[in-house]
Amino acid sequence: MATRVLVVDDEPKIRDVLRRYLMADGFEVSEAATGEEGLERLRALHPDVVVLDVRLPGMDGFEVLAELRKTSTAYVLMLTARAEEVDKLLGLTLGADDYVSKPFSPREVSARVKALFRRSRAPETAAGDILDLGVLRIDHGRRLVSHSGSPVDLTMLEFDLLAALASAPGRVFTRRQLLERVWGWDFFGDERVVDVHIRNVRHALNDDAQNPKVIATVRGVGYRLVENPR
Repeated sequence: MATRVLVVDDEPKIRDVLRRYLMADGFEVSEAATGEEGLERLRALHPDVVVLDVRLPGMDGFEVLAELRKTSTAYVLMLTARAEEVDKLLGLTLGADDYVSKPFSPREVSARVKALFRRSRAPETAAGDILDLGVLRIDHGRRLVSHSGSPVDLTMLEFDLLAALASAPGRVFTRRQLLERVWGWDFFGDERVVDVHIRNVRHALNDDAQNPKVIATVRGVGYRLVENPR
């Protein structure tokens, strides 16, 4: 089955060029011109990836993203014409997986979509395995996580990020290594995207960066999963 991509942008020319490039790369593409229409198509089509413009009439991209994340774990690539870092970080904090600034190359957008959908599977762990690490349980087959017996709500990418760390508890992963394993070897975005998603995973796990019980920061290097999460 082809990967399903939903493009939400109010500019017909942008939707058209993205549709043509994405279809040429083998994706099944749907379109929406407004945030409200995008949410309707999301519920009806259940896309794998959503390419979402920040500046939409009425309901803007941030509002759409917040609503989308209540029910969907689809990968989200934000399109933004805004240069302010705070806007990009806001999108990532709300659950976006990556962003591209306008003006952009449609080839770049298609490459980013491919990188997002190439889910990382740690070679040490088979897809059907269940990892029991202290209070942390990771079910790779069903892509489920629980902590102290309670389910943990993670996006697709957040699951992949936690699974990458859990593939070798105690091992320190640099940001670049995590980008290559989770986002794909050809990811060419900002390494700070890792920090934002680590923050989101920690929040979902009720983990404290200052007193980590699951994910520890190795200052100046990267992150590691605590060997006996608690």
